Amino acid sequence: MAESEVPNSKKLEGPSQSFLPYVGPLLFLVGIFFVNFLSRVILSPLMPTVEGDLKIGHDEAGSFFFLITLGYCVGLFFSGFVSSRLEHRRAIIFSSFAVGGALFLVSATHHFWGIRSGLFLLGLAAGFYLPSGISTLTSLVSQRHWGKAIAIHELAPNLGFIVAPLLTEVLLRRCSWQGILIVIGVASLMAGAVFALWGKGGNFSGEAPNLRTLKSLLKEPSLLLMMVFFSLGVGASFGVYSMLPLYLVSERGMDRTWANTLLALSRISPLATSFLAGWMTDRLGVKQTLKIVFLTTGLATAMIGIAPVSWILPVIFLQPILATAFFPAGFAALARIGSPHIKNVAISLTVPLGFLIGGGAGTAGLGVAGEAGLFFLGFILLGGIVAVGSLLVRYLKLVSE
Repeated sequence: MAESEVPNSKKLEGPSQSFLPYVGPLLFLVGIFFVNFLSRVILSPLMPTVEGDLKIGHDEAGSFFFLITLGYCVGLFFSGFVSSRLEHRRAIIFSSFAVGGALFLVSATHHFWGIRSGLFLLGLAAGFYLPSGISTLTSLVSQRHWGKAIAIHELAPNLGFIVAPLLTEVLLRRCSWQGILIVIGVASLMAGAVFALWGKGGNFSGEAPNLRTLKSLLKEPSLLLMMVFFSLGVGASFGVYSMLPLYLVSERGMDRTWANTLLALSRISPLATSFLAGWMTDRLGVKQTLKIVFLTTGLATAMIGIAPVSWILPVIFLQPILATAFFPAGFAALARIGSPHIKNVAISLTVPLGFLIGGGAGTAGLGVAGEAGLFFLGFILLGGIVAVGSLLVRYLKLVSE
């Protein structure tokens, strides 16, 4: 590792090896990640209003989410080209400014294809952040505290799930849906500016995904396993989140408002889960934590399809708590595969594939099961597949563990 790659971690480490000095610098990254994630999920609670305003159908509305996800995956994959030229710090700032610009573009046009183009650019700009954010985080923090640091970082998406519908209801009373996008766009610009002025870390270049780097990484069996693990983790988290309301309404007979309320409330507890999972990762090790998470998450996911009506409520609250615990351990494992200077490439390969398989194919599979009248079986099968991940963890080879 080059000396320039870890200047801030050396400055922050004190004789006590305390985690407390790292919290301040981490909060800058958490703030940027929160706005980044909020910009990608805010369209979900806004969609009924957007549909009525643009006079579009559910299929066209669905294409909006697909374009954001597609842009995000492309941005993740090509983020190495940005960070290799700008360094990770500037890549983070660029991503924040670009997200703000894309939100302004979407809010300024009523043309259908203009909105589609803006949403793709929004996903693309948001995708540039994560590899540089994780690389910056792990350069700032001593390896013994990576689990806790990543757990704090993972507060951002969990908060985003909760804040998005609440923010929508509050702001729609005062402005249009375009105005809400402008508010988040301004927040993204401010987050980037604050990090540029006071944020720390990231003063080293990433590695662009060239053929030699890709060959080197794809020869790592552990990286291929992490692609599988992230697919399982995203499927158990985002896939279940996406389809649970429909399942509760269509097969469990719940009122739609009550189902959506339960979904929102069930995402509050995972805020604390991230800290617990980070502590477990540091105390038990990455592999042991992953084994526990996959086994318990798989069982809880299957229970969604098995549990009687009297038990479905606690299962709904338990499943996301366990599923969210994957991400601190998952990112800590990714950070220990391959050499440090290609860490961002490993992330930019693994996370998009996880979203495409877990968030795309996994969600679609649940939908196919539901269309066939076998929604319960879809959750049982998904839970079984996730539980199998606990058996595969033994083959994972990590640096320093």
